[in-house]
Amino acid sequence: MNREQQNEDANIHPSSLLAKRNEVLLHPSERGHLLTEQVNPESLNLDQLSTIELVELFNREDANTIAAIAKSKMQIAEAIDRTAHALRHGGRLFYIGAGTSGRLGVLDAAECPPTFCTPPDLVQGIIAGGAGALLQSSEGLEDLAEDGGTAIAHHHITQLDVVVGITAGGTTPYVHGALQAARQRGATTVFIACVPADQVGADVDIDIRLLVGPEVLAGSTRLKAGTVTKLVLNILSTGTMVKLGKVYGNRMIEVAVTNRKLHDRALRILQDLTDLSREEAGYLLEQSGRSVKLSLLMHWTGFGKEESDRLLATHQGNLRQAVLSIA
Repeated sequence: MNREQQNEDANIHPSSLLAKRNEVLLHPSERGHLLTEQVNPESLNLDQLSTIELVELFNREDANTIAAIAKSKMQIAEAIDRTAHALRHGGRLFYIGAGTSGRLGVLDAAECPPTFCTPPDLVQGIIAGGAGALLQSSEGLEDLAEDGGTAIAHHHITQLDVVVGITAGGTTPYVHGALQAARQRGATTVFIACVPADQVGADVDIDIRLLVGPEVLAGSTRLKAGTVTKLVLNILSTGTMVKLGKVYGNRMIEVAVTNRKLHDRALRILQDLTDLSREEAGYLLEQSGRSVKLSLLMHWTGFGKEESDRLLATHQGNLRQAVLSIA
């Protein structure tokens, strides 16, 4: 899509958009056949259960989330590999959704900078309705595919990027519009839904279906569908960062040292992986500019900060590869 087309998308008259939304509301499509909308036979007497019975029921049903992920492990692994490749070559990762799905994407994106010290624009969450939709329900903004396409244009998404569309019921027009626009721009597209492909199709590169079954509270996809989505986003972002060398063993060696808790964590990582005392670890951390990764490389190689920086750059920031290169 060229710049002129982007400007045209951004200048659609508000009254036209309102008319389209009203048309959608007046003529809703039938969704009762969707897996996420069906009635769960295990919870027909939900309002008659004792409190402990209610908790036990939720616990049994939530176990379905783990099984659903296991059945989609190959697609999730492919998404990790393709996302890592994209980010390694200058791309970005975008989550896009509406309502609960959108909020989960924004949450996962927001956790990447403090956990992996990534720049804020490397992993981004886009939600229908913008920032206001994070605090107040705005599900009515999900009905126009054009809005999703406009969001893609606004973020200048290219063939280098990965766009993950999240929609529990699979039908959200905002998400489908975004994925179509992203695909037209050459981006890698991923679809995450909790309904089978024969109920709702998606023309994407990677199709992840998380079939957790009907909700305990019929149609409330913030429950199992929301839980399984959060789990998969955890795996996708963390797996990608592992592939990018932002982890050593199972330690977050690029943790952002921005408060007392994270400072303590950084010191403990250094102590655990070296023979340094806490005081020595603190001194080394300051010498490195509060970089755990750089501290470890300096300690293990005896190099200074600048030489260690260059060595890391040579190995695209991968600490293990940098260490092995001089072994």
